[in-house]
Amino acid sequence: MTKLKPGDKAPNFSAIDEQGNTISLSDYAGKKLVVFFYPKANTPTCTVEACNLRDNYADLKAKGYEILGVSADTQKKQSNFKNKFSFPYPLLADTDKSVIEAFDVWGPKKFMGRTFDGIHRVTFVIDENGIIEKVIEKVKAKHHAEQVLES
Repeated sequence: MTKLKPGDKAPNFSAIDEQGNTISLSDYAGKKLVVFFYPKANTPTCTVEACNLRDNYADLKAKGYEILGVSADTQKKQSNFKNKFSFPYPLLADTDKSVIEAFDVWGPKKFMGRTFDGIHRVTFVIDENGIIEKVIEKVKAKHHAEQVLES
């Protein structure tokens, strides 16, 4: 799993979102940012997780958080995922895995008895100065916003 921990500076990144806009960490300077990594758009657990953040978006925004979802899906898949579920936040299409690798969330996973490399479901809460405040490695998809908000 990730080597990043609270107190570390968040890795600088730049990638395109579902609309083709370039999004960088520097775009969020002075803002609190939740970066959630998920294995694949339109899969059951990823959908539940992303919808929980959508359903609690007003609460998160009220507490000053911006949200950014990241997976290795293509721009088209991210766009379809966002439109299908009306997500109010950008989804990065990190097809070259540069953001995924910068946050160290790519690696061996086990599923149904087999091991393979993939994206670990990890969320980073980053403060206004670009410092990681919290790393959530045991994401509860149905209660994800609560996990972000609890101190």
